[in-house]
Amino acid sequence: MFIDSHCHINFPELAARMPEILAKMADNKVTHALCVSVDLPDFPQVLALAKEYPHIYASVGVHPDYEDTPEPSVEQLVELSNDPKIIAIGETGLDYFRLQGDLEWQRERFRTHIKASRITRKPLIIHTRAASEDTIRIMREEGAGTEAGGVAGVMHCFTESLEVARAAIDMGFYISFSGIVTFKSAKDLQAVALEVPLERILIETDSPYLAPMPHRGKMNEPGFVAHVGEYIAKLKGIPVEQVAEQTSANFFKLFNLVA
Repeated sequence: MFIDSHCHINFPELAARMPEILAKMADNKVTHALCVSVDLPDFPQVLALAKEYPHIYASVGVHPDYEDTPEPSVEQLVELSNDPKIIAIGETGLDYFRLQGDLEWQRERFRTHIKASRITRKPLIIHTRAASEDTIRIMREEGAGTEAGGVAGVMHCFTESLEVARAAIDMGFYISFSGIVTFKSAKDLQAVALEVPLERILIETDSPYLAPMPHRGKMNEPGFVAHVGEYIAKLKGIPVEQVAEQTSANFFKLFNLVA
């Protein structure tokens, strides 16, 4: 079985096809998916999906790219995470690629999420793009890692260096690979995936974005996460069943779920 550890099936283009999306998950032996929150106004849709379907989980958080959106407080995130189907805080983090200028608000938002994670004991889902140095620094300053009393989490849709991956792993985090790792142009990322221990890997789609080969350019969906698992198995020279089993076990362990 495979698990899509990060998707956005509440987005309109996927939500409109929900019966088909769920059927394709089953056809591809994708047993569970984590639908990730990106802002507070749309959070009720994310939670509603998780409550309707037993094999769908959800998170609560505000994406670093969303500038013109209600700013979350620590208290809000803690309160909204009370439902047992909310298994993570995020996605949160830093993105210096899409937004420029004074991004202190982004860093403060990230700190807010880490504080909420420490209070709720729910793992973080971290997005970092062109901002890895500040991301790791703030994670350390706010005690996101297990060695500092945090509950760690996952570096989602990872595209950074092996050095960044190792820094995150040292703090207790998992590294999640998306369809990007299957792209022919992603040689550097493939080299990172080869070095990250399977015991620290999750797989994801980030759907509706970043469809893996052989579906690149199409709308992504959770059923396609099987291709990510198959590619990692080929890359590491191990059976795909081993990748499926270990990444699923990693998911259940990180998010404190019973398989």
